[in-house]
Amino acid sequence: MKIWADDLLHEYGIGKKDLERRRDQLDRKNFLDKQDLTQINSMIESMAYSMEWMETGRQPGTYKGIDIKSIYQKRSFESMDIIPDITEQLEEGPKQLYMTAEEKIILADIFASFSFRERQCYILHEASGISMGTIAQELGLSKGSVQYYIQQARKKVKARVS
Repeated sequence: MKIWADDLLHEYGIGKKDLERRRDQLDRKNFLDKQDLTQINSMIESMAYSMEWMETGRQPGTYKGIDIKSIYQKRSFESMDIIPDITEQLEEGPKQLYMTAEEKIILADIFASFSFRERQCYILHEASGISMGTIAQELGLSKGSVQYYIQQARKKVKARVS
């Protein structure tokens, strides 16, 4: 499946090749061309750095995954189908659910702080009311792992709400 980063990588590749052609045409003895050469080399280096980042999803030059902790903090939710459908509940009762903009931001921050497994287990257990044992079977995890993920998620919620 092609994503936006693939298109951007293609455009960067074309731009980088164009800059390399221009760099090769410069007269290295001419003072003005030397200044252009410095600028073009800097642009090529920046493009290569950006391209590597897009290809790998990691910041180039970092070691031992130190960047993984903060990479894409606000990522999209991997599987939105685990969030329960509450349409029936809304139609049944006279109570209307409403969240302020601030509450929506807090909720998004909480979900963004969860790991994928924490989010899965927490939503399935808390929102859908599915037992930890059933969640463990469905996700192919041990019951202890599911319990751990839910506890971690609860700690994050408590820390954010308190």
